[in-house]
Amino acid sequence: MSATAPITQDVHTIPRKLPEGPMNLVGLTREKMRDLLIAHGTAEKQAKMRVGQIWQWIYQWGVRDFAEMTNLAKGYRAELAEKFVIDVPEVVTRQVSEDGTRKYLVRIAGGHEVEVVYIPEDGRGTLCVSSQVGCTLTCSFCHTGTQKLVRNLTAAEIIGQVMVARDDLGEWPEIGAPKDETRLLSNIVLMGMGEPLYNFENVRDAMKIAMDPEGIQLSRRRITLSTSGVVPEIARTAQEIGCQLAVSFHATTDEVRDQLVPINKRWNIEALLEVLRSYPKVSNSERITFEYVMLHGVNDSDDDARRLVKLIEGIPAKINLIPFNEWPGAPYKRSSNNRIRAFADIIYKAGYASPIRTPRGEDIMAACGQLKSATERARKSRKQIEADAGLS
Repeated sequence: MSATAPITQDVHTIPRKLPEGPMNLVGLTREKMRDLLIAHGTAEKQAKMRVGQIWQWIYQWGVRDFAEMTNLAKGYRAELAEKFVIDVPEVVTRQVSEDGTRKYLVRIAGGHEVEVVYIPEDGRGTLCVSSQVGCTLTCSFCHTGTQKLVRNLTAAEIIGQVMVARDDLGEWPEIGAPKDETRLLSNIVLMGMGEPLYNFENVRDAMKIAMDPEGIQLSRRRITLSTSGVVPEIARTAQEIGCQLAVSFHATTDEVRDQLVPINKRWNIEALLEVLRSYPKVSNSERITFEYVMLHGVNDSDDDARRLVKLIEGIPAKINLIPFNEWPGAPYKRSSNNRIRAFADIIYKAGYASPIRTPRGEDIMAACGQLKSATERARKSRKQIEADAGLS
């Protein structure tokens, strides 16, 4: 299929129309916030300055109450409080794994819920952010893929996950305190529920907010977007977001990838690799990460490892090997440790980094591929899941 083919998907982002009552300022780009303030009475000459002030209060200091924005006049603060809110997702449950991983179930508009995971590592940490309620991709090894797609998240609901995690970590700096470079939430990975490139504009706007130098201030190199292979949007990711790229690859033949990652039927391995070879930011310093889940007897042979090396030849890359994280009713089993190490060794000897991801948060179902909101569960039997995976 042509790389310029239009993307169609039966999904929408709500709320579509302007809500009644105060509007949420979270998730708006600077330009959209400026336009909104002007539309609600802020003088055009002052709007840029007001955006800068409000922006810092929300995203640098984590303030949610206009009354605390002390460099704004009292009367203007009162006007803001009448017309706007600073609203983030509601934390429904918070679980902490034995290894320190935190999983949050958060509620968004419409009563829907998504899961967010914080993974600590040596004084720093990575937040795994969701971009959709459910998922349309139905990857057969992924628990989230057994949940039907409900809707896209708004930019506010995406960046709101980052804000909720910073709340829980106590990471908003004290107002007026010297800058502290220590970051408990040091990285973002768009690897939670959903396919980020099927919700491109909202993901882009949320990540622009995360990278803004007067707010949360994460470097673009600290943000990784993971896609299953939405080919037409991959180059756009480099141009409009500029973050690191990861690809859910998982197979070395179209026959196997069609089963594991059904989007392959639309954009096959050849089409995917073609666009990755021309990815604008790919270099030895900014390699593409190929994610590869290790499934016993499915994609873990020595021949698979050799084919993988051959396929990615010429692409600055690293291969992230992911031991399969099992979930109730899963139709696959995890490859043995010896098999994973043998696979990694072939890749390493070919000149590619091949780290084996240590499963995190398995005891609270927070590991890669395990996220699934309980309230949105599609209650499939094991037989149904195996049938969907083409194994029965």
